[in-house]
Amino acid sequence: MSDSPLPLASALHEPVLRWYAANARALPWRDPLAGAWAVMVSEFMLQQTPVARVLPAYEVWMERWPKPADLAGEAPGEALRAWDRLGYPRRALRLHAAARAIVEQHGGEVPDDHAALLALPGVGTYTAAAIASFAFGQRHAVVDTNVRRVFARALTGTAQPSISPTAADQRLAVSALPEDEPTAARWAVATMELGALVCTARTPRCADCPIRSQCAWVLAGSPQYSGPPRKGQTYEGTDRQARGRLLAVLRAATGAVAKADLDACWPDQVQRERALDGLVADGLVDPLPRNRYALPA
Repeated sequence: MSDSPLPLASALHEPVLRWYAANARALPWRDPLAGAWAVMVSEFMLQQTPVARVLPAYEVWMERWPKPADLAGEAPGEALRAWDRLGYPRRALRLHAAARAIVEQHGGEVPDDHAALLALPGVGTYTAAAIASFAFGQRHAVVDTNVRRVFARALTGTAQPSISPTAADQRLAVSALPEDEPTAARWAVATMELGALVCTARTPRCADCPIRSQCAWVLAGSPQYSGPPRKGQTYEGTDRQARGRLLAVLRAATGAVAKADLDACWPDQVQRERALDGLVADGLVDPLPRNRYALPA
């Protein structure tokens, strides 16, 4: 597939960008003065976590650690403590490791080179593209779930994208990019915002969509999704919840925690031990002498 914009995608650029200019949320990491570190922190936090939950934690985080060096100088356990209830806490350790790498390898400044971003701990294809685009105005396809859904509907006429990201999704997003870098960077965030606010998964607001008259899915009569069942994630009673309870006890403590205190926070012994072993294996908890545990030092 050519890297030049698809003819249909090219027709979508202007209305989507105009809509974004009028409707974009005023989020702190989008402030022109926020800087690359602010964008990077937000991208780590926003993975699988909605904006409403991220905002309070983000504000606290950036006040405490406004630069990578500020975070790099702290113990990894402090990053876990500040992560609080955002979920998927390994992101906190990866962000801490990335901050140390930025200090050690890039003079404390988030690199603007895409390959250098990809080499940072915890930075994958999506995150590197997002930072390069949103922080440095570069031309990259930034493909999250919202963007995949917008393109699936607008460009291919299907109700939902594939359950997991595919190489075809990436190629489609690349082919839809505007040619010049500043416009491509705005397009990347604009399509993401359109998917988050209008072209939503369950109840898309097609009447409010700036490209409804050009959307392949709408023009096809908005056919129902007919692919494999899309299972929602459960949380109650899972190992994830057990791990969260154990981490909550450790975050609330000022030092090491006795095993008996961890035992008291989750009733199922087998599941509790499995969750604790997993936290230790993931580097999220340090086992200490005398049957005590702590956040990583």
